[in-house]
Parts: sequence; structure tokens; C-alpha cells
Amino acid sequence: MRPTLLGIPYDAASSYLRGAANGPAAIRAALHSPSTNGWSEDVRNVVDQLHDAGDVDLTLGDVRAAIDQAAHHLFAGGARVIALGGDHSVTYPLVRAVSRTLGSAHFSVLHLDAHPDLYPEYEGDRYSHACPFARIMEDKLTHRLVQVGIRCMNEVQRQQAEVHGVDVIDMRAWASGVRPAMRGPIYLSLDLDVFDPGFAPGVAHREPGGLAPRDVIRLIQELEGPLIGADVVELNPVRDTLEITAPLAAKLVKEIAAKMLEDTPTS
Repeated sequence: MRPTLLGIPYDAASSYLRGAANGPAAIRAALHSPSTNGWSEDVRNVVDQLHDAGDVDLTLGDVRAAIDQAAHHLFAGGARVIALGGDHSVTYPLVRAVSRTLGSAHFSVLHLDAHPDLYPEYEGDRYSHACPFARIMEDKLTHRLVQVGIRCMNEVQRQQAEVHGVDVIDMRAWASGVRPAMRGPIYLSLDLDVFDPGFAPGVAHREPGGLAPRDVIRLIQELEGPLIGADVVELNPVRDTLEITAPLAAKLVKEIAAKMLEDTPTS
């Protein structure tokens, strides 16, 4: 049940700027930087307890199949995977791997993002980083999808949310005090553009008016269900000129790992 990092250096499904393929390396560098330490806020040295499975080999065959296979191998072996993206298209095969392991009826997905990523297709690509949650819901890979932080939804995606029964807590609802009520098991998909760009400028799609780091850290720490897997995606180091987004991503990885360890029974 050990938290396990899995890098996915892929950004070919990005619709605006490339660069997220360098995200896994940047997050790992921040995790091990001497500027901080490996401890989470509940006083656990989580970095010492993290296993790193390396990066998915994306050079052979179908990329989504490679991600699915690598993640499924880890999940089936009892690991709790923390995938480092990469663009958000990688979430579809990751959730497919969870569903193949647990069954769709046995977990829900919490999606933190500025965008719903529910397009039926985007610029002719059904597997764009703007589409993963449409594929997840069409394939019935989870019984519930809750989206938090949304502030860039259009009519097409609003209709998609209604069709697929997605629970959307947009920023207006968040500001009025609405919070997700979820009980386990939970898969967390965290797009770094959920944050206001003042906190996380190192993303391709900067959308003002987002969450603060403390909002998300508290949300992770207070999840009621076991956190069975997660991804942290869309870090674009080229845009992270102040080098503040990668350390934030690393901080989130530590808190996600701490939550996984908290929820793991000890023998």
C-alpha cells in the first residue's frame, strides 16, 4: 500500500503550449531540493516512504495503453500511485487502470481544475487534454465525478456535465461555502491551473480567480475516504520562471502521500 510515484512525461495532447512533458522531472527535483525537507504537515517524513517507479516508457506502441499498463501493474500490486504529469490527457488511462483493478462502482473521482475537460472532442482530437473526463464518464470508469475550482466552463461542457451527472462546484459555489462531500475510496486528479495564477504561474492555461494553496491542502487533508490514487498534472516548467509552481506541486505530492499513509492500515 506504499505511495508510489509514476512519471508520465507526455504533452502531445496539449492544445496550447508544450512543455508539460518536463513536469515530472521538475516535481522530482523540487521534492528532493535542499531548500525544503521531506516532511508533510502531519510530521511524517513522507519522501523517505515514497517509492519511485520511474517514468512510463512512451516510446513503444500506443501511449494510452502504455500508461494504463504501467499504472495497472502498480495498482494491482497494491501500490497507491501518485502520477506526475504531463498534460491532463494522462488521467483517462490512469483512471481506466484504477477501474480495471477495483471496478468502477468502488471509487469516485475528485477533479480539481479551472476547466471541466469534458469536451466530446477538441480540435478534432477525442483524447485531447481538454477531453479526459468525457472519456472517463462515457466508459463508465467511475460511479461519481466531482469537479472543484471550475471557472472556465462553456455551454458545450455544461451540457456534458448534465448528461454525465457530474457534480460541479465552480468557483462561485466554492466562494459561497460549498464543499465536496465524498466518502472513499477516492482518486484525486489535480490540475495545477486550479490555483490562481498568482500562486501557480507555471501552467499553460492561466485562469485568474482560482483557489489558494491552503484551500487545496486542507481539502486533501480532510478527505473522508481513503485516497487510492492521484495525479498532479499540467506543470509547465517553461512558464514557471519564478520557480514557485514546482515547489507547490511537490508540497501537494507530500500531502497526498501523507493522506495515503494515514489511510493505510498498519500490520
